[in-house]
Amino acid sequence: MKKKLIEVALPLEAINRESAREKSIRHGHPSTLHLWWARRPLAACRAVLFGSLVDDPSAHPERFPTEQDQAVERERLFAILERLVRWESTGDERVLGAATAEITRSSDGEFLTLRDPFSGGGSIPLEAQRLGVGAEASDLNPIAVMISKALIEFPPLFSGRPPVNPVARDRLDGSGNWERALGLADDVHYYGDWMRAEAKKRIGSLYPTVTLPPEHGGGQANVIVWLWARTVKFPNPACGATMPLASSFVVSTKRGREAWVEAEVDPETKQVSFRVCTGNGTPPEAPKLGRGARFRCVVCGDVPTEEYIIGRGSCRPHGRTGDDSCR
Repeated sequence: MKKKLIEVALPLEAINRESAREKSIRHGHPSTLHLWWARRPLAACRAVLFGSLVDDPSAHPERFPTEQDQAVERERLFAILERLVRWESTGDERVLGAATAEITRSSDGEFLTLRDPFSGGGSIPLEAQRLGVGAEASDLNPIAVMISKALIEFPPLFSGRPPVNPVARDRLDGSGNWERALGLADDVHYYGDWMRAEAKKRIGSLYPTVTLPPEHGGGQANVIVWLWARTVKFPNPACGATMPLASSFVVSTKRGREAWVEAEVDPETKQVSFRVCTGNGTPPEAPKLGRGARFRCVVCGDVPTEEYIIGRGSCRPHGRTGDDSCR
């Protein structure tokens, strides 16, 4: 077996620098398609593939007989690799072409195929495809398979094809000059906007525009998420409040971005609302008490029996059991 570049040396400083930089890149990065656990940096994947497929100069003593000759050639390959791992090179045909030429030379012109049975977010097969190497990938998780299909399989199928959405069809000039998967991208934009508009029509009322308090910057913003909790009505009619069964009021524990909610009670109506708090304060104690179904009412502070709360959760709609106790 011929010794590969990765077995001898790699420009690790450049690879690490570009891998770290990639974390701040959002536009055009696969991480914006769908979050995936432990997604590998694309720069590192390109470097590993290049280093694993390109021969080290020491594998060709007939071309590089001395250590000095080998060192000079190795530096030339390092220069290609350092350009290759930059984010700006992901679409640079000259840089990719130079890397592909080295891979082809090391494989004696044979078309190579990478097989990745645990592909996860698809970073490795994506970079193999970018370097002109065939890729066969799979994963037990169907979401991982769907991500990989969107990244690797579908774009080549629609390469050079015009979009099919009605707006694009009306403005097409008939030239049919759609490079790479630009036609598919146009369709994704159009139907993504359509789906967002449809979702807003159906559930937009659940995500209203609210006025932010001064401590959160003020102005207007849309509600984008709700904190959800089960509730039961407190059994004592003297209180009768709807009490949340929350095990924690903490929203975020990330350093510098701590957040929690505090209950605010209207003493007349017994209505409970919540205020989002941030900073270095101390979150309030949650209603959950120990193990089991024991919760304190945030209005009166009393604790109903565990049997009562469990019974509320075991209720069936009136008419199915013939029991009015859950009404």
